[in-house]
Amino acid sequence: MINIEDFLKVDLRVGRIISVEEHPKARKPMYKLRVYLGPEIGERKIVAGIRGSYSKEELIDKYVICIVNLEPKKIAGAESNGMLLAAEDSQKIALLAPDKRLSPGSKIH
Repeated sequence: MINIEDFLKVDLRVGRIISVEEHPKARKPMYKLRVYLGPEIGERKIVAGIRGSYSKEELIDKYVICIVNLEPKKIAGAESNGMLLAAEDSQKIALLAPDKRLSPGSKIH
């Protein structure tokens, strides 16, 4: 269990995916994404293992929930500066998204 203080350290924001390309060096099917997170944060490059669940066309202009204060991580040679939130069951992966259109960079509470 974590306490509320630990949870509040996670900076969750609304982002809009602005570009998608396959990550050919990755062992698993991954995309390299550029996500716009509003004027305060700007664009971030995020690597995500969702290529088996989404086409490039489905992702362009999609609004998603991102963690923006993770340490950068190299994934198969590409730097990832955040994480998309998703739910998964044995059949599929679904990205988490706001149910109403919010401005990129909006904070999640």
